Amino acid sequence: MELSTLLIYAVTLGVACAVPGPTTAALVARVLGRGSRGAPAFCAGLMAGDLMWLGATALGLAMVAATMQPVFVVIKYAGAAYLLYLAWKLWTAPAAAPVEAQPVRGEGVRLFLAGISVCLGNPKTTLFYLALLPTIIDLPRLTWIGFAELAATLVVVYGAVLALYVVLALRARRMFRSPRALRAINRGTGAVMAGAAVAVATR
Repeated sequence: MELSTLLIYAVTLGVACAVPGPTTAALVARVLGRGSRGAPAFCAGLMAGDLMWLGATALGLAMVAATMQPVFVVIKYAGAAYLLYLAWKLWTAPAAAPVEAQPVRGEGVRLFLAGISVCLGNPKTTLFYLALLPTIIDLPRLTWIGFAELAATLVVVYGAVLALYVVLALRARRMFRSPRALRAINRGTGAVMAGAAVAVATR
């Protein structure tokens, strides 16, 4: 694949990923409320979902994806339901000092699957891969090497954007120390998480 095409794809992808949406709102809310615990698993799920969309688009499965709309609806609502559960957990969390919580067995897998479901049900992601990507990449002439280059670029670019969101959220989280501020941030992030769930479910 030509370097210029790959660069255009990387820049366009970076801008699309950086624009706030349900996925980034959910990630930031999770980090603000719970710290970095679970963030890698959730980010991995988001990237896995994007890779699925990339693979489906590259293989010309847009029509198949359209015919499988009921499946995507189920995935979308499953992701939204889990986000609502996380929102409730954040809203009811005690105003404790901002320390990293202890790992919970199986939480990483649940967050990974939640990341995939939120990504697959995100209308912004769908629009990018089914409408915008074909205008950037000549998909009928895409080789396996070209696909690997696109996938690697996605992991690097999207991973960098998500990592930046996590770092900024962690820095913001450390600024809150008083119980009143912590209670406000827990409920605020819970509300943001609930809003992300509603956005995913209603679009």
